[in-house]
Amino acid sequence: MVELAHATRLHPLQAGNPDVASASVTLADNATRVSLRGRADAVAALSGTLGLALPTKQKTTATSGSRAALWLGPDEWLIIDDVDSSVVADLAEAKVLHSAVDISHRNVGIIVDGRGAAAVVNGGCPQDLSLKAFPVGAASRTVLGKIEIVLWRNAENRFRVECWRSFANYAYAFLRESARDVAV
Repeated sequence: MVELAHATRLHPLQAGNPDVASASVTLADNATRVSLRGRADAVAALSGTLGLALPTKQKTTATSGSRAALWLGPDEWLIIDDVDSSVVADLAEAKVLHSAVDISHRNVGIIVDGRGAAAVVNGGCPQDLSLKAFPVGAASRTVLGKIEIVLWRNAENRFRVECWRSFANYAYAFLRESARDVAV
C-alpha cells in the first residue's frame, strides 16, 4: 500500500508568521519621514542642512548615520530618519526656497529581508530587481499589487517598502503571502 503525502492548506489571512526560510517580512521601526521638495539651486544648501548630499540622479539614495534621502524626482526626496530625529526642525532653518512636510504618521515601513527578498517583492512589483538594474542603494516610486509604494534596496537581500498607512494592511498581507509562495 502506498501512503500519500498530505498538504496543509493555510487560509490566506491566517495570523502568525509564515515558516519562510528564504525571506522574512517585518514591520520597520517607527521613523521620522519628510517629503522634501526643492529646485536645483537649493540642493547644496539643503544638503548642508541635512548633513548628507541629496541624490540628484534617478533611483539613487544617500545616507549619513540613520538619516537617508531617497530620490523620487528631479525636485523631490523622501527623507527617513530615527523617530526622534531633528530633521523637521533642521529643515525649518534652511534659508532657501523649499517645501518640507512631515509625513511620519502618513507612511508605514515594511522590511523584506533574506535571500528570497527580491522574489517576494516581485510577487507584486513589476520593477526589475536584479542587482544590475536595481543595485544596493537604489530607490524608486513604483507599485505593489494595486498600491503605490516607495521601494528602497538597502542591502543585497533587504528591501524597505514605504506605503501610506491606509494601505499598510494590504501591503503587509500581500508581502507575507508572497513570502509563503516563495518558500514553497
